[in-house]
Amino acid sequence: HQSISGGQSFAEILFGSADDKHSLLIRGSSLHKMIRLISFTISGPAYLNFMGNEFGHPKRVEFPSASNDFCYELAGRNWKLLDDRFHRGLFAFDKDMLKLDSDGILFQRGSAYRHAVVHHVDDSSMAICYLRGPFVFVFNFHPENSYEGYCLGVEEAGQYEMILNSDERVYGGEGLVDGDDYILRSVNRKCDGKRFCLELPLLPSRTAQVYKLTRILR
Repeated sequence: HQSISGGQSFAEILFGSADDKHSLLIRGSSLHKMIRLISFTISGPAYLNFMGNEFGHPKRVEFPSASNDFCYELAGRNWKLLDDRFHRGLFAFDKDMLKLDSDGILFQRGSAYRHAVVHHVDDSSMAICYLRGPFVFVFNFHPENSYEGYCLGVEEAGQYEMILNSDERVYGGEGLVDGDDYILRSVNRKCDGKRFCLELPLLPSRTAQVYKLTRILR
């Protein structure tokens, strides 16, 4: 919808007329990161981004045409927005998100990890979790509730490290998860149809976390 005349950009839909309203900006920023991450990692073998979406550009793309009197006003991107802390945080998250596929493990042709396995969807908690390759992706879409000790099933017994957390301060988040809680060990208990589970110390509302299996324990 970015290039349709008269349409709204992704950021405009999420942020609306937030301007300096802090709570609306926090909400929009949180959802912006979560939606991009789930689109990137649960989809098929490719990913498309419209220029500017990676840092929350507030205006749509509209190329000069007869319908807008060949106006160039919306035909470019305002890169100076990256000087703003808010947009810089979204951009930092996007760069680290793309690093998940830096070695082609997700999108490489013929990769065994080209498809995600969704194994946890809870309508009441508004949480969703899926596995893809060595990664565990978990999202809490609840607008208010945060969860301590949230359990998710995993295939392998081992050590899991949180390698991406949408709530980190560098991404414009609140930094609610303690750094000591970034490395977890699986629990020998069945969950979500899997032999083992992870107990997340904290899953804040409207946040996403990505864990990677770094050590298999036999």
